[in-house]
Amino acid sequence: MKEGSRSLRGLGIRHLSLALFALACIFAGIIIASNIDFTGKSVAVVSDAHFPVVEDEDGEYASPFVSVVEHVKDAVVNIVAEQSTENAYYDDFFWRFFQIPREPSISSGSGFFFREDGYILTNYHVVRNAEKVVVRTSSGYQYNAAIVGGDPQTDLAVLKVEPEEKIAFIPFGNSSKIKVGDWAIAIGNPFPQQGLDRTVTVGVISAKGRSNLRFGGETPRYQDYIQTDASINPGNSGGPLLSLKGEAIGVNAAISSPTGASVGIGFAIPINLARAIVPDLIATGRVSRGWLGIYLADVNEKQAKEMRLGGIKGVFVQSVFEDSPAEQAGIKAGDILAEFNGEEIMDADHFSVLISTAPKNRDSKITMVRDGERIRTQARIVDRHEFQKTHSAQFDEPGRPAGWLGMELVTFSEDIARQIGSDYFPGVFISRVSKGSQSYKAGILPGSVITQVNNVEVKNLVDLKLVAENLEGESKAVPFLLVDPRGSIEYKAVRP
Repeated sequence: MKEGSRSLRGLGIRHLSLALFALACIFAGIIIASNIDFTGKSVAVVSDAHFPVVEDEDGEYASPFVSVVEHVKDAVVNIVAEQSTENAYYDDFFWRFFQIPREPSISSGSGFFFREDGYILTNYHVVRNAEKVVVRTSSGYQYNAAIVGGDPQTDLAVLKVEPEEKIAFIPFGNSSKIKVGDWAIAIGNPFPQQGLDRTVTVGVISAKGRSNLRFGGETPRYQDYIQTDASINPGNSGGPLLSLKGEAIGVNAAISSPTGASVGIGFAIPINLARAIVPDLIATGRVSRGWLGIYLADVNEKQAKEMRLGGIKGVFVQSVFEDSPAEQAGIKAGDILAEFNGEEIMDADHFSVLISTAPKNRDSKITMVRDGERIRTQARIVDRHEFQKTHSAQFDEPGRPAGWLGMELVTFSEDIARQIGSDYFPGVFISRVSKGSQSYKAGILPGSVITQVNNVEVKNLVDLKLVAENLEGESKAVPFLLVDPRGSIEYKAVRP
């Protein structure tokens, strides 16, 4: 009996030892898993499933947005643009002939330095028609800024100041690499009249490639917007949309809201679009757009199934211009273009952006689908303006009028000159003016010939179309030089 008791006691001691050892292992595991630090040494990085955090210098957990904002906030500037507007109670006749003073209009927005020598990127609509632009930096310095160049068709503009301080600038990232769900940081100057400079908002990338959006009279032609739920309020336009690397991935541009307040649907222009046109704006003040030479349309469901595309995407080639890069690359009517320089083509709007910003006079890779088969080719993209000037006959269909500002227009030809008993000279003939239109209100009458628009010579309908495209979004009155076939010459100002 005694031997059995000793045996049981020994067994109990062994079980107790095993239990204590197990408890010690569990406790050690808890310490390791919870990062409890009894040594006083800092832990490098901790990440939560719902919100990323890092350790600061004092070993406290903090948001990763803090370090990003500290590095870039001084590069964000406030922009105040002053435009002279006519007195709303008088028409052009009174303020021009009776010298009624014009009241200045003030608009505010944001921008950011992207070079340390004083170049600033912002929205075109922030400085549109501005006669004076003042930039205020984070240090409180104010500078008169020059508008280097602006592009209403992408809503981007470049300003230049001569800094008297060390400039912090934000480098461009790569907006093609961002993904839906990535973090996004917006910085701008909402409600600057209340002194709310350099306000930071945070969200995620909600969508990419947004197009077909309408923003009233300021709607850009080329749209490939990044959508974000980071709050973008009035005054934020032109500010940067940033990645966690502190790089600009977009330029804040607009919101979609039934009330005008931020409801989590904001839009930013991809920085890769800005990267493509900024060198042109700095060099010449205007954008050189790429040209492939096709008439295109979105792919429909029937075409997608017939071509076995695997989805309704790509662009359908309706026709090809003679001697164009497309024709030389072997592209034919009926083809569907699927990829451009390795990027999948989503629709006609997306492709228009890709082509217009493609490098000129260099080969671009194109994948097209013909009869269900994929074909790869290369096309040397050219400058659209130069191509249209040298191939005007393809764009100007004889006898087919074009409409603009309430006018019906055709290229003034020798045949038209004979019909109206006039000498021939280059220009655009006004065959009709709609009653109540902007041209009608400006006093333009049918039978005149337009030879200049906005001080740019117009020799045919192609020239006029190019000028009209560059005036998209313009609100100031545009001067027209008109020649009456009977000999008189006059200027008229038409408000687009």
